[in-house]
Amino acid sequence: MAGDVLMLSGNERARLDVLRRLARGELSQARAGELLGIGVRQVKRLLRGFRAEGDASVVSRRRGLPSNNRLPTELVRRIEAALCARYPDFGATLAAEKLAQIEGVAVSVETVRQIQLRLGLWRAKARRAKRVFQTRERRPRFGELIQIDGSPHDWFEGRGPRCTLLVFIDDATGRLTQLRFAPAETTRGYLEALKGHVLAHGLPLAFYSDRHGIFRINVKDAQSGDGLTEFGRVVERLDIELINASTPQAKGRVERANQTLQDRLVKEMRLCGISSLSEAQAFAPGFVAGWNAKFAVPPRGEEDAHRPWTGSIADLEEALARREQRVLSKALTFSAGGTRYAVQTTGPGTALRGARVTLLHLPDGAMRVRYKDRDLACTPFKALPRPRPVEDDKTLDARLDGVIARHKQSQPAARARAWITAG
Repeated sequence: MAGDVLMLSGNERARLDVLRRLARGELSQARAGELLGIGVRQVKRLLRGFRAEGDASVVSRRRGLPSNNRLPTELVRRIEAALCARYPDFGATLAAEKLAQIEGVAVSVETVRQIQLRLGLWRAKARRAKRVFQTRERRPRFGELIQIDGSPHDWFEGRGPRCTLLVFIDDATGRLTQLRFAPAETTRGYLEALKGHVLAHGLPLAFYSDRHGIFRINVKDAQSGDGLTEFGRVVERLDIELINASTPQAKGRVERANQTLQDRLVKEMRLCGISSLSEAQAFAPGFVAGWNAKFAVPPRGEEDAHRPWTGSIADLEEALARREQRVLSKALTFSAGGTRYAVQTTGPGTALRGARVTLLHLPDGAMRVRYKDRDLACTPFKALPRPRPVEDDKTLDARLDGVIARHKQSQPAARARAWITAG
């Protein structure tokens, strides 16, 4: 009997101690029921079993037998085959979701994790001590603060070019408002994402970004200019505050979203066979809807802080346009973007000589030449030499991918020329 007692669990030991005291008359049945959290009727049943069988009466009759909730062997084999064939690098949570959605097998996340552990597909990550940052409370209203960031990554896992995902996420709810795939993290890409956000939700009160050159002038002691980047001028025209974070951890909402997207979105696109920017952008709205249904939380305030956009789409595109000032020559010409342009007029056009005009570079690449309150017609007539663009760590990959693509296209032609020359 002593050997059996040593094999008892903690709860069984506690129950045995109460039954022994009850049998010796040290406790009443009511008090024993309070200590065990059961009724007097069940106490009487346990006491009868203890007097008949002794200490062994507290041991479960199911000990050593298979669980009644054990999955059928065929179902376990089916899950194992799916995990090995289609979801070998999926986390337990995402794998459980895909098993339910695609395979029609609904099992718990922990069941999937235990199977992955047995198959060697999942290993617990070693946790290291992390620097502790003070948690900032979420903003109360949807649209008060939209965190924005770009995430360069091999989103297509080699099936397509490397690119950048521009992420807009609401601080109050954790709700994704825009996902925009772009070759690189550029002002134009952010303006396209901003246009999508405004048309879908309205004008937010503020954007929260890092200190990349797209959002902030980082040149010390700048002596000229207005101190704003092109993106900064656009949000100023739209009356949106642009706030720069001091550290990446300060905008933790979007940083954590980027990590989750690099896991979940990559694998979702792998399952769908997506391998291009256009396919990925078409897939993004459905993914955003699923993300928000799963991860977004209700805001503390019911009021939407967005201001509705009351203008037309053309008005919004004009507000997003990059603007430059030019002075027309006596021949009514000007230069822009490495090209010489001539303004077309129906009359002599002497009034326009030396006139200051504003160039509006629209998000779609078109250009308007505005003089006072009207647009002037113009035609390009001469290409000018222009310096090569300067790249940073966020646009370098896109530049190199373009170089590699050109070399791959030129290799067959070069081999053909060599074969003709040799022949």
